[in-house]
Amino acid sequence: MSLLEIENLTLSIGEAPILKGVELSVTPGEVMGLVGESGSGKSMTALTVMRLLPHLSRMAGRVTFDGIDILAASEDQMCALRGDDIGMVFQEPMTALNPVKTIGEQVAEGIRWHTRASRAEAEERARAILDRVGLPESKFPLSRYPHELSGGQRQRVVIAIACALKPKLLIADEPTTALDVVLQAQVLDLLRDLVAENHMGLLLISHDLAVVTEMADRITILRHGEVMEAGDTARVLSEQVHPYTRQLAQASVHVPARARADPPRKDEGPSAVPLLRVENLSRHYPGRRLSLFRRGEPTNAVDGVSFSMMPGQSVALVGRSGCGKSTLARMVLALDRPSSGEIRFRGDALTGKSEADLKPARRDMQVVFQDPYGSFDPRQKVERLVAEPLHVLETAPTRAERREMVAHALHEVGLAASDMDKYPHEFSGGQRQRLSIARAIITRPKLVVADEPVSALDVSIRAQILDLFAELNGKLGVAYLFITHDLTVARAITDEVMVMHEGRIVERGKTGEVLDHPQSDAAQELVAAAPDLHRAIARRLQEQG
Repeated sequence: MSLLEIENLTLSIGEAPILKGVELSVTPGEVMGLVGESGSGKSMTALTVMRLLPHLSRMAGRVTFDGIDILAASEDQMCALRGDDIGMVFQEPMTALNPVKTIGEQVAEGIRWHTRASRAEAEERARAILDRVGLPESKFPLSRYPHELSGGQRQRVVIAIACALKPKLLIADEPTTALDVVLQAQVLDLLRDLVAENHMGLLLISHDLAVVTEMADRITILRHGEVMEAGDTARVLSEQVHPYTRQLAQASVHVPARARADPPRKDEGPSAVPLLRVENLSRHYPGRRLSLFRRGEPTNAVDGVSFSMMPGQSVALVGRSGCGKSTLARMVLALDRPSSGEIRFRGDALTGKSEADLKPARRDMQVVFQDPYGSFDPRQKVERLVAEPLHVLETAPTRAERREMVAHALHEVGLAASDMDKYPHEFSGGQRQRLSIARAIITRPKLVVADEPVSALDVSIRAQILDLFAELNGKLGVAYLFITHDLTVARAITDEVMVMHEGRIVERGKTGEVLDHPQSDAAQELVAAAPDLHRAIARRLQEQG
């Protein structure tokens, strides 16, 4: 008997149709993969099951969970189900967590609400589940706040919250999007073990076919709210009967290489002035206070890093979650002050300058943040958000010029000019990431620091965005510092790669040489853990006969 049964589900919000006759089922102990491009309706299917839909939503069809009619259930019934019998891992961990509550409070909250346990008992159970998801008490006490954790560590907290009460059904919406490949493999193993231990059903939503193939017993492929193909994972992905299935599989394997020659670089040679030079850069954070007069050991987030980038060069910075990549990026952007070392941009020192003195440099350097939704003010429309960097220009554009520049930037990332009058919550996760990229390129900067710029995008949109980055690199000589855990992206778009481990650069060289013949232990671990669709399909075929 199915734990979750979705029959002929249709959903519309206002006048916009979202889902059209979706059929899907999950049995206890089964992993069901739900795959599709950004905006295909994957997350809306999950939110329908959770009854967390926006205002003006209209549903029809049948959704049954463990004998309960979800569409007819009252809000009190759904409150009893959410977190207890149905757990959900949301797509963006920072927005799913409360920034003013500790991780211990947030994990214990659901336990206390549903079991009426005492505070001490709830904290003990919270500690146990955090240990289970790889956040040991020695490094991650319950008193930590979400902003003190890396993206991957926050995702593990969200998984701990969802699994704290051992739900019958776990819905995981892009659970490994923000994770490096090594941690991704660990989290997938964790989810697989939790399914086996508790005999719960898992609805795994992802745009990454390799990840779904590794995990799912059955797969449903969604496009524009309609099911294109469904069945056993091995059969669907090996036969690829539907053209859309073939299109997804090809896009997963073939990330387009840069169709460009190396951009011209001025003054190449020994006397060339690098666009960016980082020398012996370190960032130390004081240890947590252990008592009134004693602090713990300081944290060395970045430890003696040195590198340089020439104009038009693309460099990838890869490494495990929490190794210091984002901290290094914030210091390069002058958003954080280093403890020691020096940063020079176009020959001028950035360290120690005031905000007014940094304004000329900010015109030529922009950033694409890892969490697209968290980097936007939800109260502002897209026009104002994308136009935000224009205030650093020497001459402020008129309103008409600003709208034209925003429309052009949106067009370059595959969005319509009409989207500038919408709010961020009206877009899918992948579309919000494209808005972030539009905001970064609107001033035509010389350097873009991209912190996981395509991690939230499906494979086909990812290919388009990488083509866009390459086009801007070739036409305008824009240099990129790509912070990524996706080695396929690093191989497709960058000239050189730097491998970071525990705050240090442990290996650097030409992208192909480092990824094909890694020398350091950290690089070898990353390469070995990278998901591979062909390998995953072959293993599934063997398992499923």
